[in-house]
Amino acid sequence: MDFAGKRAWFFLVSLVVILPGVVFLILAPGLKPGIDFTGGSTLILDFDESVEQENLRVRLEEMGRPEAVVQSMGDGTYFIRTVELDEEDKDALVEGLESGLSPSGSTVLAFDLVSPVVAQETVLNAMWAVLAASVGIFLYVWWAFRNVPSPFRYGAAAILALLHDTLIVIGVFAILGYLWDVEVNTMFLIALLTVIGYSVNDTIVVFDRLRENVLLNPNNTFAGNVNLSISETLGRSLNTSFTLLLTLLALMLFGGTTIRTFLLVLLIGVVVGTYSSIGIASQMLVSWEYGDVRSLFRRVFRRPNPAVAS
Repeated sequence: MDFAGKRAWFFLVSLVVILPGVVFLILAPGLKPGIDFTGGSTLILDFDESVEQENLRVRLEEMGRPEAVVQSMGDGTYFIRTVELDEEDKDALVEGLESGLSPSGSTVLAFDLVSPVVAQETVLNAMWAVLAASVGIFLYVWWAFRNVPSPFRYGAAAILALLHDTLIVIGVFAILGYLWDVEVNTMFLIALLTVIGYSVNDTIVVFDRLRENVLLNPNNTFAGNVNLSISETLGRSLNTSFTLLLTLLALMLFGGTTIRTFLLVLLIGVVVGTYSSIGIASQMLVSWEYGDVRSLFRRVFRRPNPAVAS
């Protein structure tokens, strides 16, 4: 199949998918931050009676705390994170939970405030982590493909594919946050880093086969070697992604709500990462090789021919 010959269509599809997310990021409030990023309060509560995690979430929603995050610590002890509370709000929250779930009482093991400054440091550290990972990936790919012509292009194409996947995931969550109040938290950042790793892994598989074909078939055109490499790795990529998607869907259906954001990011990332290794990273190399960008600029900014005097 002539994948390289259809590279313009691959780029067009990506543009159509990315643009709505970018629009929502610019025009709408953008990503809706959770209390991990805006600050809040954390409460560790040990109930005297047996309390199910789902019942605790329902009770919090009934009390007007739908944003609260609940994590079980075992033996009837729960970690609750919600908006910033003072002592009176905390006491009212505990009393409301006890009256609805554990009339015999409960014990507050810990109560802390999460400063917005700490939340901002979390976001900043995440950004540095993404930047460091990107630089490391670029340098490694550049070094690993040093035996083929223009190894710099392979590192740059891998980073562009990574940026493509990241933009789509962030754009989707900007839309979800605007339409359905889906928040992003630290689990979102962790999942985003995981998606970056998966995307690069799938891209490297195609690039590695391309490196072999370039060295084994020097008389073949670069586009022909790209088509051959994608064809040889397509089955492996699709099978790996399909089995991973089945696992993630099972966790989405039967796992807890605490990790649902994490799983949703991974679901989107697996699909997009598989697509980008075929339709973006490899096609970037082809476009670079044949000067598509230069040709486009020449056509767009070509000066009109001066009129010939009669």
